[in-house]
Amino acid sequence: MQPVRVDVERRHDGELIVIRLPGGALHARDAAEVAAVAQELSEQRAVRAVLVTAHGPDFCTGAAEDLDPLAVGEDPAAALARVRAPVIAAVAGTCRSVGLELVLACDIVVAAADARFALDDVTVGAGLPCWGGTQRLPRAIGNGRAAAMVLLGEALDADGAYRAGLVWEIAADADTLATLADGLAAKLRNLGPLALEYAKEAVHRGAELPLRDGLRLEGDLNTLLATSADRAEGLAAFFAKRPADFAGR
Repeated sequence: MQPVRVDVERRHDGELIVIRLPGGALHARDAAEVAAVAQELSEQRAVRAVLVTAHGPDFCTGAAEDLDPLAVGEDPAAALARVRAPVIAAVAGTCRSVGLELVLACDIVVAAADARFALDDVTVGAGLPCWGGTQRLPRAIGNGRAAAMVLLGEALDADGAYRAGLVWEIAADADTLATLADGLAAKLRNLGPLALEYAKEAVHRGAELPLRDGLRLEGDLNTLLATSADRAEGLAAFFAKRPADFAGR
């Protein structure tokens, strides 16, 4: 029986990219594939949205024996975070260790009711998380909850992740989760790609800056957007009461 590999599906003429993880333990080849695909997507202006999901009942159960997260050539979470288009993570079942680090690099997280999130590398003797987990998790859910997850190995179920702000919406089961994620991707595909890219940059880069510098970043990005063809098209479509045809420039 052939092992399940990372699967990449291109939908709607390449506007939506679906990345499916194997669904169990993440192998070294899987990490390299995710990093390579994410790097490729970061250079493609035609991509409007990216969906990261998995085969099987679990999103990712952790690192396989052949995966040393410190030894990978490219950090796949960092590569995902560099993608210009919005990235959605659709999580069912277990999502732990390197799997949660991949999720934390995404922009919008939706989960099935059976989802369970853990960053327990320290408590299981695997060392420290090293794909940004110790930095992105506190920014997502706050220092207190993040410290409990990292230092004590505490896990969050779907409801807890929703209350903490890690998950945006919960679906009843895997089928409903797929429908929810597809709906979000469709909504993003119909919005201005340049505006989404700049908004994503403002949110993520701004969170790392003092307020004064963050406000300056927001203003600079608004100035750039004001001179774009997409903004002119958006205004024209609004006044003509027709769907906009954005070109991403």
